[in-house]
Amino acid sequence: MRRLKKILKITIPILGLLFLGLCIFLYSLTPVYEGENDLKNLSEKVNVYYDNYGIPHIYGATEKDAIRTLGYVHAQDRLWQMELLRRIGAGELSEIFGEDLVETDKLFLALGIDDYSKKTVASLDPNSDYVKLAEAYLDGVNQFMEEGPTPVEFYLTGVDKRPFTLKDIHNTIGYMAFSFAMAHKTDPLLSNIKNKLGAAYLQDLSIETEPTSTYIKNYDPLKDTLQLNLASKLASALEKLPVPQFEGSNSWVLSPDKTKNGAVILANDPHIGFSQPTVWYEAHLSTPTYKKYGYHLAGVPFPLLAHNRQLAYGLTMFENDDVDFYYEETNPQDTTEYKTENGWKKYTYKEKVIKVKGEDDVKFTLKSTRHGAVLNGLAASVAGESPVTISWIYTQVDNKLLSALYGMSHSESMSTFKRHLRDLHAPGLNIMYGDADGNVAWWATAKLYTMPDSTNTKLILNGASGEQERGDFLDFSENPHAENPPWEFVYSANNQPDTINGRFFPGYYLPENRAKRIEQLLKPKNDWDKESVSKMITDITSAVDPMVAKNMSKNIDISNLTDDDIKLLDKLTNWDGSATTNSIESSIYQRWVFFMLKNTFKDELGDELFKQLLTTHFHKRLIAPLVSNKGSIWWDNVSTTKVETADDVFQASFVDALTSLKTQFGTNTDVWTWGKIHTLEHEHPIGKVASLREYFNVGPFPVNGTKEVINNMGFTYSGDSVYKVTSGPSTRRIIDFSDVENSISILPTGQSGSPFSSHYNDQAKMYLKGEFRKMMMNKEEIIATKKSLLVFKPENK
Repeated sequence: MRRLKKILKITIPILGLLFLGLCIFLYSLTPVYEGENDLKNLSEKVNVYYDNYGIPHIYGATEKDAIRTLGYVHAQDRLWQMELLRRIGAGELSEIFGEDLVETDKLFLALGIDDYSKKTVASLDPNSDYVKLAEAYLDGVNQFMEEGPTPVEFYLTGVDKRPFTLKDIHNTIGYMAFSFAMAHKTDPLLSNIKNKLGAAYLQDLSIETEPTSTYIKNYDPLKDTLQLNLASKLASALEKLPVPQFEGSNSWVLSPDKTKNGAVILANDPHIGFSQPTVWYEAHLSTPTYKKYGYHLAGVPFPLLAHNRQLAYGLTMFENDDVDFYYEETNPQDTTEYKTENGWKKYTYKEKVIKVKGEDDVKFTLKSTRHGAVLNGLAASVAGESPVTISWIYTQVDNKLLSALYGMSHSESMSTFKRHLRDLHAPGLNIMYGDADGNVAWWATAKLYTMPDSTNTKLILNGASGEQERGDFLDFSENPHAENPPWEFVYSANNQPDTINGRFFPGYYLPENRAKRIEQLLKPKNDWDKESVSKMITDITSAVDPMVAKNMSKNIDISNLTDDDIKLLDKLTNWDGSATTNSIESSIYQRWVFFMLKNTFKDELGDELFKQLLTTHFHKRLIAPLVSNKGSIWWDNVSTTKVETADDVFQASFVDALTSLKTQFGTNTDVWTWGKIHTLEHEHPIGKVASLREYFNVGPFPVNGTKEVINNMGFTYSGDSVYKVTSGPSTRRIIDFSDVENSISILPTGQSGSPFSSHYNDQAKMYLKGEFRKMMMNKEEIIATKKSLLVFKPENK
């Protein structure tokens, strides 16, 4: 016993010291929000006032000083996020996460983002204002890397820090551009369906324009006065990404005649995959020549969303088709050549190397044609005799995106702002605009192009004939748009724009559900204010789901249903489409739709292709039209001798849904609430390690909303008992020009990416409740209510 006491007497203080040392070390990793710091290359002192939510309000004598400081404070909150984003386009994720990410790295190297970024940087004018400001921002980032504490993720993964460069900015933008695209999920899948089942099976999939859909209307005042398993391999490569992908979005801008106070109101909530930290970093910069409250991607100096007292802008995804796949034909006499309409041409070859954590480097040869890289062989099972290439507009025209973002953020009028939009060539975006002068506008930005008649760009094309090649680019004036329309508002919910010059543009548009609801709410009301818009942006009622439920319910045979089952069916037929956490109807409806899709498509497609179908946008588009189409070829189950009808599928699927819910929750239907099925967890890449999950992830929480309502909480249908929300509003922001200094926003978790910061998750519960906080712009108020002040002084002054 004495010996044990002696051991304890020695070890307890040692353990205490170790614990104290660990606490001091962890505390040293916390972002610094107050005090003084030297920053090289400043001309004057810069004050950074942090508000109660960790938003920096940066006041500098020059814009270079302010943006250099932005780089520093952005890095101290989001350096790990910056590191991940710059690595994706460069094919460098395997260096952190090991061999599981090799396939993903190969895909992004094949896309050519890194090579394109190198080419872009080599062509930049180093004396241009936007390059000088970008360099100043990077200087701030790199000074933090040199002098500030290393984020804990670098210790946990063993990643070495290295300076950020202009190429890194362009690689981050390149990843953003590809994450908007849907062709990689859709085109190979549809080609598989056509090849396997025949063209008739494409007719009811709502892949083309729906004649009765809700379109975004154009208005111009001047004029009016793969291979079989290709899809699965591409999808699986992207699923492993440790950062979110861009999914959809809502935005609307109300003209003065639609608002209570006679001033423009802009609302915007871009839909992006949930992650921790969140996608956007908010920052307010103020200098004598530049004043903007902006939302920044990690590692990008200029905001993608922003406002000041004069104008505001936001974005949604255009969803246009800017990625095409081509079958190529190799010369049987010379395998280094491929066929074109003008004869044989040589493949080009590039040697690539991927560094893999804990393993030898992976070396491979990237083979390309005039269209792009050959995907065969880049993943283990992407093979076949016919090479398949990927052609992406992003890497095929001059890259002016950084210049465009600079120009947009520095514009002070609608005409100047619009002038910079023609340089947003990819990804396709809907830019939403409003200003203090009463202007409202929407422009679809992208490099749109013609294709030969009868060419279906949603199938893999013939690369050898020359008959399915891209035609001329259209002038920006021919893009869909509306400027100050007579109906007094503009909006986008990723739905299809109406024709312009008699032409629809192909794309991967979302269904009309959100658009229909937005129009339902906006059209009849002319006294909108900030409060009513903030309620609308969190709306959870579907304008389409109740109709689908009624159509599936019409001919249900109730003779074999219990009384409780019949009551549930009656509830659904009277449901208003609201998806609250307490809704029982939402639970039944979504489970019913899943089984309807499964019982309709899985017999023809099989497990793998059915799973792929559920990852596409068009599966959302097809639900309502298909349920109304009793003559579809898909209803029959090809594995039975009986010819099934739509009503047979609806009946069987309803029973399957109820059986599934009874198995999960029991027979007491009062507990079948949506919040028990529909949950949101903000996942950090390190949180995938089970022992670290509670320290890095935020949640899970039961959450209101569902697929394709305004409060769009997306999930993938599956047979699982819980639907994990994967995407939704990455911010909600409302700018009211009648009181612009009291405009409001919210982030899904918090401003900081450091788990040791008090701003890591301090907005999470507010976000779930549909609450907001002020986007402060008044200097006197900011100083009076600041939480802390961080002063940056020029070095040696």
